[in-house]
Amino acid sequence: PLVESGGGSVQAGGSLRLSCAASGYTDSNNFMGWFRQAPGKEREGVAAIYSGASITHYADSVKGRFTISQDDANNTVYLQMNSLKPEDTAMYYCAASRKISEVAKLLRRDEYNYWGQGTQVTVS
Repeated sequence: PLVESGGGSVQAGGSLRLSCAASGYTDSNNFMGWFRQAPGKEREGVAAIYSGASITHYADSVKGRFTISQDDANNTVYLQMNSLKPEDTAMYYCAASRKISEVAKLLRRDEYNYWGQGTQVTVS
C-alpha cells in the first residue's frame, strides 16, 4: 500500500514536507506521483518522478516551489512544498504506476493504478 503523511495546517509562505511510504513501488521501473484534490474540484497532478531515468515533472502552478524526490533505501517518496499559498489547500495523494509512455502523461490521473488514502494540507 501507499501511505501518505506530513500534512497539516500552515500559514501562507510556510513549508511542509509530505511523505509517501511506498514499499514495493520505489524501484526504478515505477513512476510515482503526487496529486491533489480541493473540494469541488477535479484531482490534479502536482509532481511526478521516474527514478529509472532521473525524470521529474511538475505542474506549472507549483514549479519552483515544490520538489519531488525518492529515497529508494527507505521506500519513500517526498514532496517538499515551500512558499505555500492558500490555493495549495487540498487533500494530497500519492500514486504509483508501472508504465507511462511519455513525459506529457506523467501528471495524468488515469495513468496511475495505485493510490494512497491522502493527507490534508491547509494553507491560510
